[in-house]
Amino acid sequence: MEQYRTRPAQYGPRRDRPRPPLPPQVKRGAGGGPVRARGGPAGGGSAGGAPARATRPPGAQRRPAPVRRPAPAPAASAGRLPNPRLTGLGSGLFCAVVMFLLGAVCAALFGGSLTAYGVLFLPVCVLTALWVRPGDLMTAPVVVPIAFAAGLLPVAEGDGGNKLMGLLTALATQAGWLYGGTLVAGLIVIVRRVRLVRRRRTAAAAAGGRPAM
Repeated sequence: MEQYRTRPAQYGPRRDRPRPPLPPQVKRGAGGGPVRARGGPAGGGSAGGAPARATRPPGAQRRPAPVRRPAPAPAASAGRLPNPRLTGLGSGLFCAVVMFLLGAVCAALFGGSLTAYGVLFLPVCVLTALWVRPGDLMTAPVVVPIAFAAGLLPVAEGDGGNKLMGLLTALATQAGWLYGGTLVAGLIVIVRRVRLVRRRRTAAAAAGGRPAM
């Protein structure tokens, strides 16, 4: 009895039937298989298998935040007065040199006028008391009388041995200017000293956490 061989059923599409057209985003590869276009909606990858990077539209790009530059430091005003800090020795040298120069100017321009010399002595005393540093405040009232005597050398009358007598005479006749300049320097020093002590007490009270008296 003959046994008939049956062919297995073919579930795939027959070759004689035409295949349906592929969608536009699918292309044919070299081996005939479908290859997804790069960046297609079906989530296909690139030729190397890596996922395609989504391109961001130009309008949605994030702009870098602007860098704020620090504001330039304000320049010192041109009309600001100098505020040096002189030591005790420095204040003495400053006062003596300035008074000697002023004495020479008075002798050359004002005919050795002691009144003009005394008037110019007052602002020098003020500057000396203001520019001395806080640690040497008490030296200002001491150096201004010495500077007053040093500045009288070009103004005092006499030559040689008589120069000393002229210096003593000028000191005796111009004692009012001498005492006045010394008093002004002393008052400025006292005011600065009081303010310094009060500032130190306030700082100590703030550091200790108790109210200042």
